Amino acid sequence: MDFLKGISASYINAVKACFQLEIEQQDLSINETRKDFNGDFTFVIFPLVKQLKKSPLEIGNTLGNWLIVNEPKIVGFETIQGFLNVTLSDKFWLDTLKLITETLAFGTQPANNKKVLVEFSSPNTNKPLHLGHIRNILLGWSCSKILAANGYDVIKTQVINDRGIAVCKSMLAWQKFGNGATPESTSVKGDHFVGDFYVRFETEFKKEFELFQKSPQGIELLATQRKAEQDVDIFWKEYKNKYFNEYSLLGAEAKEMLLKWESGDEDTKSLWQTMNAWVYTGFNATYDKLGVNFDSLYYESDTYLLGKKAVEDGLIKGVFYRQDDGSVWVNLEDVGMDRKIVLRSDGTSVYMTQDIGTAQQRYEDFGVDKMVYTVADEQDYHFKVLFEILKRLGEPYAEGLHHLSYGMVDLPTGKMKSREGTVVDADDLVEEVINEARNMSSERGEITALPKDEQEDILRKIGMAALKFFIIKVQPKKRMIFDPKESVDMQGQTGPYIQNAYVRIQSIKRKAGKDILEDGWTMYVDLEEPEKALIKHLLIFPNVVKEAGEQYDPSSIANFAYNLAKAFHRFYHDVRILNAETEEAKAFRSKLSEEVGKVLFTAFDLLGIEMPDRM
Repeated sequence: MDFLKGISASYINAVKACFQLEIEQQDLSINETRKDFNGDFTFVIFPLVKQLKKSPLEIGNTLGNWLIVNEPKIVGFETIQGFLNVTLSDKFWLDTLKLITETLAFGTQPANNKKVLVEFSSPNTNKPLHLGHIRNILLGWSCSKILAANGYDVIKTQVINDRGIAVCKSMLAWQKFGNGATPESTSVKGDHFVGDFYVRFETEFKKEFELFQKSPQGIELLATQRKAEQDVDIFWKEYKNKYFNEYSLLGAEAKEMLLKWESGDEDTKSLWQTMNAWVYTGFNATYDKLGVNFDSLYYESDTYLLGKKAVEDGLIKGVFYRQDDGSVWVNLEDVGMDRKIVLRSDGTSVYMTQDIGTAQQRYEDFGVDKMVYTVADEQDYHFKVLFEILKRLGEPYAEGLHHLSYGMVDLPTGKMKSREGTVVDADDLVEEVINEARNMSSERGEITALPKDEQEDILRKIGMAALKFFIIKVQPKKRMIFDPKESVDMQGQTGPYIQNAYVRIQSIKRKAGKDILEDGWTMYVDLEEPEKALIKHLLIFPNVVKEAGEQYDPSSIANFAYNLAKAFHRFYHDVRILNAETEEAKAFRSKLSEEVGKVLFTAFDLLGIEMPDRM
């Protein structure tokens, strides 16, 4: 239900009555009135100025006077430049709260009979999940829940990158340096165990290069390819791949292992399956900590062969063309992009080919109307090309493709590097924020009387709220710096601050018990500003959820939740609730608090954050 529709309809009626002009709902701009002006909601009247050839002041005053006379819900107005601010009656706010209490699943929309597939996480099996994955996972998971709240049937999926040279590096390092160790024998979590060997490969690779520099071949290479003013570190950055591919013994062994895997060598496949199984066990444990799950899984070891048939079909349709060397390309210069290869001259596919085939496979599997790819903004161009190709191939879902692009996460000290082991590990980060919640709790001592398991569950919820909210409140496209200390701050615009508002409301409910006049809240008449402010926040919640789904932006719900919590904390301090001046006021304020609690709970649930009953 659009709770602002009635207000909008009043404005549309006023425009028609005063100026004999028809306007549509979608052409109407209505917002909350800014705090430095009088009013509850603001209509933008600039679009009428050009059509009516009248001043904004004349238009606004004409509409405002008509609304005062003809719409009982509107009791005041002011025109400021091209904006009409209207003030709504107490009865409107009381009726609105009553309507909210009677609305099941307030803030959500009924089923729209459309399917959307959301891809997120999609890790590599050569390293554990880290801070960058956390942002991806939280965005994808939250968008999945927000789209479901907007009526979609949502399928959550990931593509696990379980093959390639990086995976072979971990496998080779384990073969050479693992001495038969396992996650069980070392008591190391499976994904960490395998990731340690990925880092070990890099360490041994650098040692090998240091020796290579002193060899006759290395001295000659350095002399011919390294500029005199460059040091070895700069040379390493510029020629690392060349050294790996042409000179490195470890590189040769890793490439040989990849060839064995691709040819189906039994021993190589067996080791690959064993090490990947260790990683999956570790991944699942981290997903459980983050509170996420998936409806389907795709593996690159399966999908890397997909897409070749699509290339053949595209050649027939004229979407692709073949070069003299046998390679297949697509020309996208007419839409401001370049020429992209989709099949190499030796018949092997590239990532674009694989993604084309995977999209087709997903449609075959689920028949979705939309596909959302949660991938960092480093791949913006890749997805522009992919979506254009799928459109030219005539795929039925091509208009429903969206890249949920997000900025990378840096540390205060700079970028993270997985191969060097300088990442913020997801599991360590989860443990850190929970420990910070534990430290905060020990200072306040408010849950010490509860059983130990209940205390730990509350601390987990507080810590995870601090972490998740810190990540989600940032608009996805913005690059962000993650500061562990700031993320676990329990004051200000944080998850625990919002949880505290919810906990206060639960305390009010417990203390009130049955000592509330039944239906007394409906007899309350004269609203105070903090009460009206809370209802106004509740009123816009369905629109916030709707827009968050349209924009694929959970940060708007995070900011809404913060503003609602802040308004409640102000209300809590400014008015008396359980010792209110009348029984009607007590009943009303208790009911209003209860509805705020419900909306906070729903908003946090859409963000994948749990609410504690006590803190």
